[in-house]
Amino acid sequence: MTELTVSDARARLADVVDEARVRHDPVYLTRRGQRVAAVIDADDLDRLIEAAEDLADIQAARAARSEMTSEGAVPWDQVKADLGLA
Repeated sequence: MTELTVSDARARLADVVDEARVRHDPVYLTRRGQRVAAVIDADDLDRLIEAAEDLADIQAARAARSEMTSEGAVPWDQVKADLGLA
């Protein structure tokens, strides 16, 4: 893990990008000693976003199953009627 001040990163931006891309390790940018941003490889970011979306889908499915368990299943004839298909 690398940390650089924003000023240092600005002065050597190409090196910072290459380090994040090649090492697949984020480069954290700091301002007044606090992390304010990170430079990461674009493919790594895509994988992180996809994993977060997958996790959100799993959590939503669990919540839906839990709701079905607590409220019971809706009969198919009722679903069709609610949708105006019956």
